[in-house]
Amino acid sequence: MKKETRRQNIAYQNKDITSKVLAERFQGKTFRVYGLDLPKIVKAGPTNIPIITANELRLDNLFELADQTVAIVDYESRYKKEDKIKYLNYLAGIANRYRNEKKPCPALRMIVIYTGDVKRKQVSCEYQIGALTMRIEAAFLSELDADGIFGRLTEKIQTGRQLTEEELMEYMILPLSLQTQKQKRQKAAELAELAVRIKDREQQLFVMAGLLVFADKILDMETANKIKEIIHMNKVEWLIRQEERRECEAEKRQALAEAEKNFKKEKKRELKRAAKRYEKEKQEYEAKQQEYEARQQEYEVKEQEYEARQQEYEARQQEYEAKMQYMIKWMAAKGYAADEIFSEFRKESGER
Repeated sequence: MKKETRRQNIAYQNKDITSKVLAERFQGKTFRVYGLDLPKIVKAGPTNIPIITANELRLDNLFELADQTVAIVDYESRYKKEDKIKYLNYLAGIANRYRNEKKPCPALRMIVIYTGDVKRKQVSCEYQIGALTMRIEAAFLSELDADGIFGRLTEKIQTGRQLTEEELMEYMILPLSLQTQKQKRQKAAELAELAVRIKDREQQLFVMAGLLVFADKILDMETANKIKEIIHMNKVEWLIRQEERRECEAEKRQALAEAEKNFKKEKKRELKRAAKRYEKEKQEYEAKQQEYEARQQEYEVKEQEYEARQQEYEARQQEYEAKMQYMIKWMAAKGYAADEIFSEFRKESGER
């Protein structure tokens, strides 16, 4: 009994160690590879359910899905009708958690993933107790082509290619698709060894954490410790990369701030230069305008002088014509002949 309790504590500790790793990486993945047509995972939630006192229920996984529903996921290696009472407690515990948090409880899904030990024909997906009917959504890993999946995953990893989202989900759950405990433990160890060769550190960390969580009940202590060691090493590396990213982002923000500051300074200087150019051009324009107005006034004065001279000329012309007419009349009255008058006129003209 003590050994079993210690084993459970280790299992829960393994989940606690890797919960953050998985929570960060489950977003966008689905259970489609297990035969369940469910929306994509939005995020992973806490798996402990406080019950009245210090006692707790622990479910295997809790996921918020893209359709706003919440999936409670449990893994079973045997089908027992009385397990459905446990699922009812899960559902009631989650609903109570939302009530305590003063949040509306979303629609809950009870997902049960049966390992390779259980066949579809053995399972009833409904539980009726009069006032209540519970329906579970079951997946049967015994229906997976374990050898084919393992061969495909091995080939992709050995050739250095990235795994797809579905293949990552297959990787974590593959040991549970086998029937005997020995087969499961052996496959988990093989997958742990294979995961070391995954080049993408993010994917490697994800499948290692998944193996530790999903296969925790079948892993031997040596394999579990080896996986935890690799996770720890990768987590440190990941944290370093995250720190480098943060530093890079900080440098980027600083560079952008400096560029913006320089841009504002340059803009301010350019505005000052533009204002000076405008003021200078304005003064030059006003000077030219004043010069133009002075010339205009000078022109108007000269025009007035010209008009005065023109009027003076016209007045003298009229005076001359009047004198000529007077002289002609006077000479005619004295009896001068026409040629004499003309001669005198020419003299008068020549004198002028």
